Parts: sequence; structure tokens; C-alpha cells
Amino acid sequence: MKEDYYDILGISKSASESEIKKAYRKKAIKYHPDKNPGDSFAEENFKKAAEAYEVLSNSEKRSKYDQFGHSAFDGSGGFGGGGMNMDDIFSQFGDIFGSAFGGGFGGFGGGSQRRSKGSNLRIRVSLELKEIVLGVEKKIKVKRKIKAKGVSYKNCSSCNGSGQVTRITNTILGRMQSASTCPSCNGSGQVIFNRPSNSDSNGLIVSEETVLVKIPAGVEDDMQLKVTGKGNDSVGDGIPGDLIVLIQENEHPTLKREGNNLHYDMYISISDAVLGISKEIETVTGSVRIKLESGIQSGKILRLRGKGLTSLNSYGAGDLLVHINVWTPRILNKEQKLFFEQMKNNENFIPSPEKGEKSFFEKVKDMFS
Repeated sequence: MKEDYYDILGISKSASESEIKKAYRKKAIKYHPDKNPGDSFAEENFKKAAEAYEVLSNSEKRSKYDQFGHSAFDGSGGFGGGGMNMDDIFSQFGDIFGSAFGGGFGGFGGGSQRRSKGSNLRIRVSLELKEIVLGVEKKIKVKRKIKAKGVSYKNCSSCNGSGQVTRITNTILGRMQSASTCPSCNGSGQVIFNRPSNSDSNGLIVSEETVLVKIPAGVEDDMQLKVTGKGNDSVGDGIPGDLIVLIQENEHPTLKREGNNLHYDMYISISDAVLGISKEIETVTGSVRIKLESGIQSGKILRLRGKGLTSLNSYGAGDLLVHINVWTPRILNKEQKLFFEQMKNNENFIPSPEKGEKSFFEKVKDMFS
């Protein structure tokens, strides 16, 4: 069961705003990561306190929480079940931390550098249906910015390496402190110290690299995959951005995709429909032979289970749906015309659908159910 927010901060349900703020500061100081390096228990409690404060310090959210508990936030709490990272906390509660710690702790008032992240790159990859059905590994050439050889950085003097600058203003409620991204280093906390002549203003150069992208079976058109760390390098000792791969699905000449199912239109002659026939279908993974019973009707759908696409989440595979289309000849010779004229009133040629046979609309409904 999720822990009560009031219990996390150690306060009563009648606590005032100032008492909530004071309790949160106390918890934040106690469990701050800089005071407890490598302590996962302290980090977890630090996040819990931030989540509790985020809800209880907001009168509207607090009212909902008092009435409905955690279910007021769909079970996710103020920060999605505590899934926020330290940057979320530092950026959202910088004023609380700054006044509480006086800038003496990393990430709160400018005592230590926050790791920046390089920009992401985007690339479009075209895939054939077979590659989507089976999954594929693609080697892609990417031009990305990397640190030039010999480049070095130093802490930004404007923000002292924190990536943020603070401003204190006097109001009728007292001194208020706000934080914003440092304009000198754009939030990275570092500026260039030694820049090689062949690099840009950030000490980066363009380099072409071959990146192996593993594309799982079942991806869809316009889906995005992320290759971590293969974007542009960041300034200083930050982490690289990511490579975002946008999937483009090429149209197959004979197979149409619908989710994890594949559709195939099979055209047969009147003779084949009357007499029955065995035919092969070329699919993306090889040929499949199917038998058509004599008297098969146009519009009949044959379902080959498991012959579609594997689910991206590995929850089985879709089906291959074969749509039967009886081809009516447009041109007949005299002998053929005579035959069909003689068959006009023949009982075997008069349409007589069986009661249990589904209509076209019922078949379409079954396909999507």
C-alpha cells in the first residue's frame, strides 16, 4: 500500500502551509543525496518527501487527496508514483532548497554541477514488410557532434557550475528566491576552456559513425525507437543525447497490413470456384498452399492463424486473411455464351445462399471483432 503523504512528512492532517513547508525542508536536508552519497534508502525517502510536498503544498491537490486519497491521482501520486528524477525535484523546488540550504548543497544552490545532456538526433528508416515481420538489424550512418580532441571545459563562473542562477526579491511575504537556467552556459554548468581550432563554439566536431539499430518484429509505421547515447555530445562531462529512429513502412505489392493481421486478395476463375482448386500464396516468409473447396463463394475469407505479424510485446502473432474473389470474364466466345445462356434457369446456377452463411457485412464485423 502506498504510504500516506502526511506520514511521510511527519505532520498532522490539520498542518498549516508553513508547517508543511518546514517539515519538507527538514526531510530534504536529512535525506539529501549530497549528504548520503550512494545511499539508495536516503534517495528513495528524498523522492517520497518531494512527492508528498508537491501534493500537500497545493491547496487543490491537497483537497482531492484528503477526500479520495491516492486514487485522486489514478494511483500515481503527484509525480507518477515517485518516478521522478533528481532534476525534476531540483528544478521544481529550487527555491525551497535554496533557502533551506543556503546554496551549500549540490543541485540546490549552485554547489555542484548538474550533468547536462546533448541534443537528440532524428533519422527515418524505411522497412520492407518482411523486415517488419521478422525483425531486422540495420547499420545506419549517422553524422553526430562529438567532442574534439584536446578540448577542455571549466565550471561556469556565472552559476558556479550548477547550471542555474538564482534571484532573491523582497516581497511583503518576505524574501523570495527563484531559479532559472544560466544564460552563460545554457544550463550545462560548464563553459569551454580550451577550444581546438577545428571545433565549434562548444568544442564539438561533426563525425560520421555507423550505428547498429536493432528493430524488433512487429513495429508500425511512424513508430519511434530510441538508441541511447547516439545523439550529439554535450558540453563538459554531461551525457550524449539519443538517436531517435522513425519507422517508415513501405507498402507491399500484394499484402496489406492491419495491425498484426495481413490481408491477401486471391482471384480465381469461375471454373476454379465451381470445381475447387489447390493454390499457393507467396507470403513474406515463404509460400503457403491452401485448398479451395468446390463451390466456394466470392467474398469468402479464409483465416490462416499465426501467419501474420508477431506482436511487438510478444503476445502471439496475427493471422493471414485470404479474401476470395471469383473473377467474372468480360469477353466470351459463342460457345461459352451458349453454355451460360443454357445455364440461366438451371437450379445449380440460381443463387441460393444457405441460412447459416454470413453476409458481407457480418464477415467484416467478424474480422474486426
